[in-house]
Amino acid sequence: MKCSLQQDTAAKTLIVASMVYFGLALTLGLLVAIKFVVPTIGEIEYLSLPRMRMLHTNANLFGWLLQANMGVLLWILPRILHTKLFSEKLGVLTGIIYNIAVAAGLTGIVLGQVKNIEYGEIAAPFDYLMALSWVFFGINVIGTIAQRKVKYLYVSVWYTLGSVIWTTFVFITGHFLTQMPMVTGVNQANLNWFYVHNAVGLIFTPLGVATAYYLIPKQLNTPIYSHKLSMIGFWVISFVYVWTGAHHMLHGPITHWLQTVSIIFSFSLIIPVIAVITNFFGTFAAAPQGRRLQGPVPKLLLMGTVYYVFTCLQGPFQAIRSVNEIVSKTDWVVGHAHMALFGAFSYYAMAGVYYVAPKLAGRRLFSDKLGDLHFWIMTIASIPFFVVLFISGVIQGYAWLNPENTFVQTLMALKSAHWIRFLAGVGIYAAYFIFLHNVFMTLFGKYPGEGEDRSEED
Repeated sequence: MKCSLQQDTAAKTLIVASMVYFGLALTLGLLVAIKFVVPTIGEIEYLSLPRMRMLHTNANLFGWLLQANMGVLLWILPRILHTKLFSEKLGVLTGIIYNIAVAAGLTGIVLGQVKNIEYGEIAAPFDYLMALSWVFFGINVIGTIAQRKVKYLYVSVWYTLGSVIWTTFVFITGHFLTQMPMVTGVNQANLNWFYVHNAVGLIFTPLGVATAYYLIPKQLNTPIYSHKLSMIGFWVISFVYVWTGAHHMLHGPITHWLQTVSIIFSFSLIIPVIAVITNFFGTFAAAPQGRRLQGPVPKLLLMGTVYYVFTCLQGPFQAIRSVNEIVSKTDWVVGHAHMALFGAFSYYAMAGVYYVAPKLAGRRLFSDKLGDLHFWIMTIASIPFFVVLFISGVIQGYAWLNPENTFVQTLMALKSAHWIRFLAGVGIYAAYFIFLHNVFMTLFGKYPGEGEDRSEED
């Protein structure tokens, strides 16, 4: 008897699992934040700050954000391409292998089994399983594109296909090439920062932008501002982003010319950023006024774009040598990373989940009011969270440059900032549970007035 899966089972599998990991990532982040102000909390080996921080970053990047993007895009691509997903079974298998790898990898981190690579701490063999699941995801994406019923490829497809290619070599570099016996010292550091920066720029950026390029015109019922501009942004980011990672090692033991190249290309990123934000804001400006902020999806997309602007302005700014001398390795960089991965791309991912979940369930979102409440609480909490990290980063940088300052004096100067960071995190954490309840009630709950209107719209 032939076993068949319901359409969109793969997307649903990945989205549901990602929601669980989002909660885990935020829980760990809150634990890390409280340890900065009450360091005696969790004074056992398995809850040490370094392990909690590695767990937080990996659960957020791979458990939540990458998986949510994969799930949302496995729903979006067939609609854009007017076809079915290449293989639902392969998609479900992707989700199963991926979640086994992430769960086992995070368990390994708790037990101290890690690699010495930022954002690549998940150790073998589970990093190999993650790579295998990405190959399966890529096969599904390419197979769906190959059997499309339309000739023209919309920009979301280009970004998704680009991410499949870019993620492959970025992941291989970060997880495998850095572990080769001949790759040590400065060479390993160069590859490490190539991986870290391109994980943001060539994995999460194209996946997030692909999602937003679909959702913004669909949700606003308005054509994208400029298709030509969207393709200019895609091709420029393809060529310039890959060279920027070394700006994390300015004033370090790498060649001066490589530092200069990274600075030049960091400023070159302004070109694709202008293309993206002009398209997004231009589409919002052209949309009917009543639809621009109607419900949580456009709000999340608009605020995500605002955070994207600030993130991408910060990148070139902190690549300036005199600025980098102050902010490098401080709380400023922590704020910058959070504004990119949480402020911009997690907002896009949450918008994607809110948009796709009702389609998967065949009914309306459980509560638009709860969705708006989630957005406002998370946004109001996230603003002081980011701002205080930027301010404390500058304070921290100047303190480190003063040889008369001790480590303890620097920590005392940052204590109030760390309290604000923790309290803002509590607000973000509370908003997550509203988000979780709203999505899970939409997918699995029972509520009055639900319609049997499963959408197959393009």
